[in-house]
Amino acid sequence: MTAALGDLVWAMLNEALDSYADSPRACDWLRYHMDRFREPLRIALAGPPECGKSTLVNAMVGERIAPIGSSAGVVVSTWFQDGPAPMVTVYSAQGPAHELPVNRDDNGLQVDTRGWQPHHQDRVVVDWPTRTLRDATLIDTPAIGSATGEEAGTTTLAQIAGEADGLLYLTRQPRGAELQALQAAPGNPVAEAAPVNTILVLAKADELGAGRIDALSSAQQVARRCRTDARVASTCQSVVPVAGMLGLAGKTLRDNEFAWLQRLSTVPRQTAETFLISADRFLADSPHQPLPPAARVSLLERFGLFGVRLASLLARRGFDTPAKLSAELVQRSGLGELRESISQCFTDRRDVLKARSALLALDGLTRTEPRPSARRLVGQVERLLATAHDFREMRLLAALQANRTGLPTDLSTEANRLVGGQGTDPLTRLGIDYEATEGEVRQAIAETVHRWRDIAENPMLDMSARQAAQVVLRSCEGLLAPAQ
Repeated sequence: MTAALGDLVWAMLNEALDSYADSPRACDWLRYHMDRFREPLRIALAGPPECGKSTLVNAMVGERIAPIGSSAGVVVSTWFQDGPAPMVTVYSAQGPAHELPVNRDDNGLQVDTRGWQPHHQDRVVVDWPTRTLRDATLIDTPAIGSATGEEAGTTTLAQIAGEADGLLYLTRQPRGAELQALQAAPGNPVAEAAPVNTILVLAKADELGAGRIDALSSAQQVARRCRTDARVASTCQSVVPVAGMLGLAGKTLRDNEFAWLQRLSTVPRQTAETFLISADRFLADSPHQPLPPAARVSLLERFGLFGVRLASLLARRGFDTPAKLSAELVQRSGLGELRESISQCFTDRRDVLKARSALLALDGLTRTEPRPSARRLVGQVERLLATAHDFREMRLLAALQANRTGLPTDLSTEANRLVGGQGTDPLTRLGIDYEATEGEVRQAIAETVHRWRDIAENPMLDMSARQAAQVVLRSCEGLLAPAQ
């Protein structure tokens, strides 16, 4: 985000505070969003029941810290943030915040939930010291539509999106009701002006290939098809297949597990295939089974059958140290690709997403409590959404993802890079992957500006393509000042 956009949004929040000085409710709302504006990004994980949200949180953090539940079975939002020491705090509308007893051991986070009487509006905040959470707070949300009863209502995507700056939506395969929920019109001018803050995660990616050893390759093919499907592309910035259980097992691989997998790898392949054909066969005693029952149960719980097959095959193929096997399992799980997508779509655009969240709050306030003194704010929000180039880039990225610009394929690919679809730093935008001198960078910018000016004025392109080119040109011109 340009400094001007950040300064403008911050000034608007302060102006709103003055305009609503006589409304304690509005002032509390605005102060909350001013604090939120300065906080790390909030990234929510959402999806239907049993989609693997908590497993993916654990895989991203690299330790078993989710989910946090209670004996009452009530599911609440859990926020995971960086902190100096493990701590769990419950915030409730029913009373003051209180800490839950917590212990950290080899299995991760152990929380004593005895005495906690949970309500659906509770929020659990987990402080956990890790680099992963320094730039973003992860929100493990209740499953969409999972809450029951008159008091609870249902958890909706709109409720989740209102708390988050970015959204990871987990699904087995985007279709039917899930796709319709993502496609639903936001009904808000801010959300429509800056529409895309979602990464679609094809969760439990190994199941897309029916657990076959090449299942993750099949999942990659499904993801590529989804990226070219206009119905899917219009809802998200990227589609990433992830096998969360495999990634977590790889990140937390234990020495005894590596030893068991090595023993499996010494069994002749044809023999191993006979007891790796199903979970029941793997758990059943066999003359050729090299592992004791407890080891088999443990491996299945941690890796799943697909993970056991893949890990033993990799051990057979030369990944003969815990470090080598761990790295390969994490790489194949898709966690690396997801991390890159989060960096490109969310972290690199942290300030733009924060501005979007603040403008959503301002728009909501002026609609629920309209007053003459706030009319200027309404106009400022509308003008900023229409003129801020950062939002134009976001709209163009959404249009490029959905193939709605009219630009030829080669220009569309370059446009995506130039407006920050692969990263927002100048060298990444320019496609320079070597240590260039200042002169080389200036030369590359000048040539790119000249070429895209010609494209924007090309009468052979239709209007939508020329308008897209104008946005790209403005992004290229924005690179000139830092390079001078």
